[in-house]
Amino acid sequence: MSDETSSKLDEINNELTDVKSDEPSDQFLTFFMAGEEFGVDILAVQEIRGWEPITPIPNAPNQVLGFTNLRGTVAPIIDLRLCFGVEAATYEDSTVVIIMLVETEREPKIMGVVVDAVSDVYNFSKSHIQPSPELSQTKQAQYVKGLGSIDDKMVILLELTEQLITDSDVLAGRQLQAS
Repeated sequence: MSDETSSKLDEINNELTDVKSDEPSDQFLTFFMAGEEFGVDILAVQEIRGWEPITPIPNAPNQVLGFTNLRGTVAPIIDLRLCFGVEAATYEDSTVVIIMLVETEREPKIMGVVVDAVSDVYNFSKSHIQPSPELSQTKQAQYVKGLGSIDDKMVILLELTEQLITDSDVLAGRQLQAS
């Protein structure tokens, strides 16, 4: 990983620590994937890491690239591009893994999501978050929390769940047909 990338990741991790101490409910870490900007709740983000080789798991769903050891915790690494039907990308020094704590029915679970690049931390007021358009025809729509607007741009706000790992309908970005 380049020094510039490492420095940027350190800067964003420091911002994460500062933001978490205030615990606002409307702050989002934004990232890019195929030129689109997405956001996830900052309170779910544990850390941001550069791309490192991971251990592949035979017969895992296509979106599960493998697993990594995070200080004694085994965490699945999910490629969001494959979950949302976006063209595949190569993994290189600029690729980023966002480590998140995802709520599950039983207990929170750590997982990593691969994205192209981390962008910024934005504070969206409730009036700047609009409900997502009607996307009920796709399984991926369940992960879209809404659309945030800031400075003449829209950010797709996501609410990720452990179902990203197990959902066979999301596999390789396949979309369900409307009934």
